[in-house]
Amino acid sequence: MIIGIVSDTHISSRNRYLPAHLLEGLQGVDLIVHAGDFCDWWVYEKLSELAPVEAVAGNNDGDDIVERLGLQKIIEAAGKRIGLVHGDGWRGTTPDRAFNTFPNEAVDIIVFGHSHTPLSEVREDILLFNPGSPTDKRREPRYSYGKITIEGDQVSAEHFFFDKE
Repeated sequence: MIIGIVSDTHISSRNRYLPAHLLEGLQGVDLIVHAGDFCDWWVYEKLSELAPVEAVAGNNDGDDIVERLGLQKIIEAAGKRIGLVHGDGWRGTTPDRAFNTFPNEAVDIIVFGHSHTPLSEVREDILLFNPGSPTDKRREPRYSYGKITIEGDQVSAEHFFFDKE
């Protein structure tokens, strides 16, 4: 199973555009996971044209998106439990907050966003993965998204980087 991982698209209702690199890169994935900060429901709908979408809301999403998606959840994909959270808050680093969201849950992977900083690390046998942002790179040199591949018990994660089109 190949899962496309996206976060922090920050699309406004006036600027309905997702980069071609992202849309092309997500072609053929089995599932898309979005870790919040859509800012417009249009993004969810556009991604849903490519594959089923699982997502949570972020701190910049409106009440309508929060009500539809919630702020955290656990999904199952190819036999793996994936914790999904945006990662915003006040205490600790963004990866620490994401990791601490699921303290008593048996998760294999935690997908988060918020910092716009790509990250892939294993902590206590749990893959922590932040795809960065395909539209708002902030202090990062390039835009990014990710993919997680699950084959049996094996999990691999990869970032994909691109420059503005």
